[in-house]
Order: sequence, then C-alpha cells, then structure tokens
Amino acid sequence: MDVAHEAARIEKELRAQADPARAENEKRYLKSDFVHLGVPMGTLRKIAVSAVRGGSRREDVLALAEALWTVTESGRPVHETRMAAIEVLVRRAAVLEPGDLHFAERLIRESASWVYVDHLAEKVVGGLVVRVPDLADVLDRWVGDPYLWIRRTAMLALLAGVRAGDPDLGRISAYGDELIGEREFFIRKALGWVLRELSKKGHADWVRDWVAARTGTISGVTLREAVRHLPPGDAQPR
Repeated sequence: MDVAHEAARIEKELRAQADPARAENEKRYLKSDFVHLGVPMGTLRKIAVSAVRGGSRREDVLALAEALWTVTESGRPVHETRMAAIEVLVRRAAVLEPGDLHFAERLIRESASWVYVDHLAEKVVGGLVVRVPDLADVLDRWVGDPYLWIRRTAMLALLAGVRAGDPDLGRISAYGDELIGEREFFIRKALGWVLRELSKKGHADWVRDWVAARTGTISGVTLREAVRHLPPGDAQPR
C-alpha cells in the first residue's frame, strides 16, 4: 500500500462530501473544538475501509491510521479523518498484535470524546484482549487511571467478551465496584451498558443479583441501563 497516497485520497474524498450545515450541528452536539466536515457516518466508513477492504499488512494499517489521525487544519484535528483512522483499525483489527495496544492507548489519550473512544475500546482494545487474554492485566491498571476516557475504555473493552459469549464476570464485577461511585456521566453510562449487554446474553440473573446487592450505591444512570432488558419484576429496585 502507498500509505501517503491512500491517506490523501481518503481526505480528499471526505472533503468532497462536506456538508457545512451538518458539520455545524455535529460540532455543537459533540461540543467539539475540532474541524468538522459534516460527512455522514455511512459514507465516511465506506471511504475509509475501501483502503483496506482487500486485506492489508499490519504495518500499513497502523501507518494509515497514524496518517489519518494526525491530519490537521489550521492547527486543529479533523474529526472525519480521525474517525476514518478508527474505521481502518476496526476493519483490520484481526491483524493487530499485543504491542499495538500501546498505539490504541495513545489514540484514546489524545481523544476528547466518546465518539472516538468507544469503537477503539470495544473493537480494538477489547478485540485484542479477547484474542490475548493476558492483556486484560492492562485493563486492571486502566480502570484506576486518572483520565476519564481510559477508565471508560477499561469498562467498555469487556463488551467484546460479552458479545463473544465469554464474559469476564470477575472483572465486570470488580470494575463495577471500582467505578460505581464515579460522578462522571460517561463512566456511569459505560457500566450500565456492559450490564445491559450482559443481561441480553443469558446472564440476566447475574445482573439482577449484582444490581440488587448495590441498590444503595448504584447511580440512576447505571441502573436504568442495567435493568433495561431484565424481566419486569427483576427490573424493580428492592
């Protein structure tokens, strides 16, 4: 792959799809200081993954993601090229190696919104942890990290195992207890999402019991998400 050529092509095609009105609305919704072009997500994904659809070497995938992530305009990151970088990594997550967790961590630490973090957390970080379970030790450190988005990543990375039918119930419980007192909305929501998905995957009783044991501590945001798919009687706080 000619990485420079592909990065330039993707940026050019994204700019050709720019919609200033959409960009302004999106920027306001995300409370973003980045440059926004206003490209719909479906179109953005199609443009980005076309570079790696036929299969690409790990080195090219990482280099292309780096090139797209670091695009700036007037000194500010460009939202759509950052999203394109994430789509490239997600599409070719299977070729990533354990050491690439450091690259994903760097992107997360350079993120300023859930819109960048969530796919990286589940599809990239979580995907690596599912394939290389020993990497979960890194999540054990991340769950206590000072940076909000790293803590959210630690929790959301566990979704990959949940969706694969092999949830790490020990870590879900431990991280839940670690984060249950958080004041940050995005942490409370992440915990609720993991519990919600767990209940959908045949662990409704586990979720019910876990929540019931913490009704005096769990936040309303977390509780509402956690019980969303529980049977009506089980969804009532006790």
